[in-house]
Amino acid sequence: MDIYRKKTIWKFLLLISAFIIGLGSLLYTNNLVSDLKNEEKKKAELLARTWRRLINNSENEEYIGFLFSIIENNNTVPVILADDRDNIIGYHNFDSLKLQNPGYLPAQLEKLKEQTEPIFIDLGGGSKNYIYYKDSIILTRLIYYPYVQLCVIILFILLAYIAFSMSRKAEQNRVWVGMSKETAHQLGTPTSSLSALSELISSRDPGSGISEELRRDVERLEKITERFSKIGSVPELKNANVLDIISNSLEYLKLRSSSRVTFNIHNKIADNTLIPLNVALFEWVIENLCKNSIDAMNGEGTIDITLHSNSDLLFIDVSDTGKGIPRSAHKNIFKPGYTTKKRGWGLGLSLSQRIIELYHNGKIYVKQSEPSAGTVIRIVLRTK
Repeated sequence: MDIYRKKTIWKFLLLISAFIIGLGSLLYTNNLVSDLKNEEKKKAELLARTWRRLINNSENEEYIGFLFSIIENNNTVPVILADDRDNIIGYHNFDSLKLQNPGYLPAQLEKLKEQTEPIFIDLGGGSKNYIYYKDSIILTRLIYYPYVQLCVIILFILLAYIAFSMSRKAEQNRVWVGMSKETAHQLGTPTSSLSALSELISSRDPGSGISEELRRDVERLEKITERFSKIGSVPELKNANVLDIISNSLEYLKLRSSSRVTFNIHNKIADNTLIPLNVALFEWVIENLCKNSIDAMNGEGTIDITLHSNSDLLFIDVSDTGKGIPRSAHKNIFKPGYTTKKRGWGLGLSLSQRIIELYHNGKIYVKQSEPSAGTVIRIVLRTK
């Protein structure tokens, strides 16, 4: 349980780090944009003074040449010089191709009038000119840069997280398959020996209770071996009566559970309902869910299994009267290694999820659970 809490903390810290980096970049760039805007405004004011000097025409030729060089060296800030009747007198740093459109400059002038306060040029005698300007292309790009950078950082973290999760899941799958195959192999030899011993005892003492009990245990071991051998391979699904399978699983559990545990089936579907199942693996799921419920109830309580359908889906709800599961742990209970018991590896529910979702294309999740109020685990299966 501590492992998953630590992983959650690391994920949270990673997101916070990305947020801080993005926010820092945004604030720094905004300050930089503000400084550049002030610089561009100073450039526009310099252009205004330059045009005023040129219009006054009171300077010598050398100084006029210098003034023209100031205008020409402004190759970043788009500006429009207009009179008080909005007649365009001059312009600079606009797209030459768009300027071929007669309506382009007047439209730009209207936009600039809405965006910025013009710089006033008093020509004397009641004449006035105005300089309108807007942010340079570089500044405009810089304004959007931190947002683009933040998106890139978030995208990078998401891709890294997905790649890490997929790699970890693939590694877990390899461990699952290897462990399952090895378990099936290890169980095979003693099961075969016990099967031969069962047949020998049965032939020498037909009808003996010992031989019958041994036969049932051998069948059980063979079923367990079959289950483990199917992990990692694509199991064959055949139409089977889901109600019969659940009933058989509960009969098996009743013989091996406390008499203080009550099992109930509430069937709301047709008794002969057939759905595609791998019987050995599906029985394993039902047994795992019921065993977890028995542990949660400390060996005393009620387990109810309710079956109902909707369109092409079959719903199986396994509910108990146990201690319940905290809402924060609803997703973690299906992760390998998660357990609240002193004994056990926390693999039962993880295997159940794998069997239902990977092999039967279904869903399994905590439908409802609160501490001290029991738990309802829902299985959703396709009927076709």
